[in-house]
Amino acid sequence: MQGHESIVENIVARLGSHRYRLMKILQEIQKHYGYLPREALIELSVKMNIPLSDILNVATFYHQYKLHPPGLFRILVCMGTACHLKGNEDNYKFLVETLGVKPGEEISSDGLFSVEKVRCFGCCGLAPVVMVTSRDGSYSRLYGYVNPPLLRRIIAEHKRMAKR
Repeated sequence: MQGHESIVENIVARLGSHRYRLMKILQEIQKHYGYLPREALIELSVKMNIPLSDILNVATFYHQYKLHPPGLFRILVCMGTACHLKGNEDNYKFLVETLGVKPGEEISSDGLFSVEKVRCFGCCGLAPVVMVTSRDGSYSRLYGYVNPPLLRRIIAEHKRMAKR
């Protein structure tokens, strides 16, 4: 496996080291790792001659960037207007409690699940909605009309998938 230095170096060489390319470079680093490892950001700071604090300001300002590794499965809880009004805040709390996600974190203690609030998926007629994706993005499934009993089944189904 390539180290952070060669990964970052290859991405910067391909996309260029101009400051205006920073967001695209961060997207590519995250695409490779599934998140933005601190070591890769330090290397990026050196390669682009941008203070690490500036890179972290961008990475923490935009919701798309993750500074910690996600779980094997990401449970994305829609917080758009329809989903919020139909109870997805309660579903989010249920997931956090059921999976044992600690305050200030997004990942379950077993590392299987990340629980994240996201914006509208555009399928408001199915509200409330959650989407489950794999860490690498190769799998995704949308669930509509979710409630705690359905969420229990979704969790169990994905735990079984993780064992395979």
